Amino acid sequence: MGNIPVFDLTRQYSVIGKEIEEEVRKVLSSGNYILGSVVEKFEAEFAKYCGSKFAIGVASGTDALVIGLRAAGIKPGDEVIIPSFTFFATGEAVANVGAAPVFADVDLDTMCIAADEFEKRITSRTRAAIPVHLFGHPAPMTEIMEIARKRNIVVIEDACQAVGTKLGTSKAGALGHIGAFSFFPTKNLGAAGDGGAMTTNDENIDAVSRKLRSHGSAKKYMNEMLGYNSRLDAVQAAALSVKLRYLDKLNQNRWMNAKLYRELLGDANQIILPTEASDVYHTYHQYTIRLLNGKRDALKEHLAKQGIGAMIYYPIPVHKLGPFAGSISDDELPNTMTLSQQVLSLPIFPELTRNEIETVASVIKEFFIK
Repeated sequence: MGNIPVFDLTRQYSVIGKEIEEEVRKVLSSGNYILGSVVEKFEAEFAKYCGSKFAIGVASGTDALVIGLRAAGIKPGDEVIIPSFTFFATGEAVANVGAAPVFADVDLDTMCIAADEFEKRITSRTRAAIPVHLFGHPAPMTEIMEIARKRNIVVIEDACQAVGTKLGTSKAGALGHIGAFSFFPTKNLGAAGDGGAMTTNDENIDAVSRKLRSHGSAKKYMNEMLGYNSRLDAVQAAALSVKLRYLDKLNQNRWMNAKLYRELLGDANQIILPTEASDVYHTYHQYTIRLLNGKRDALKEHLAKQGIGAMIYYPIPVHKLGPFAGSISDDELPNTMTLSQQVLSLPIFPELTRNEIETVASVIKEFFIK
């Protein structure tokens, strides 16, 4: 039936590759490859795009979380509330600063941390929370921030899958105290390698974060604290500046692709389609459906036989992985466990054609009537 990948970077490169190459050549010929004016330019552009005062380029989205936690003063012994239905890095970042991740359940429809679950997990040791804007849908930040303000809790948005996502008129990265973004190549705003950024309106967090990304130093050889080697390089910043100009259009393409899926799959009664809460702009980093009656793995196999890519994010919740196993019982996270057994992400990237989406939908419907 033909190959429909879950993601294809070459299609985007065929459209804007020459612009990227031109900017990258300028960096290569300049000899200035680490930080510098090109990174500063991108940081300013990205801060403006997100609606925050500051943006700090770092080496990855994981580093953005770690440095954000450190800059916010999170230390060993503190507790940080996070969802378990997310990528491992959210919990890993908390543990790597010596704090304890406290797992909360998610909403079945949005798949993001539930506000009442967040509030329920607060203890005298809670110092921060990391709501994840999963798959491009924002967490319930209005409710979370209201609860956090009353309890003096720092809120770090894990916006690694949500660049351009909106809640009301505000974008991800400007909804909490700190935003953490990933520029991994397959993200909605992807670099040509690893990269990430933090956003904040807090001058002190901005200043401390810039020290932490460069071995705890604002000036060379004037190290003030233990930090990291986590700097966004100029080549990646140059590529990102080009892609940022196209981001809104690319996100809108994703939204239109999701709309077409909704039209084509809306009558499939064994599938639950993604939800968009009111006052939300979903950027569909993933288009994640839910399969009822235990048919997820069989559908994934059926799609693969027809040359169609699909992915499972995430088959094992974080609280069951490695260092976190046994930290909380599955019974306390029922929605998380349900989703881990039901979710399947379909191709959604901006350059998909209508014919390809119609083919995916047709193959899915065929699966249920065969």
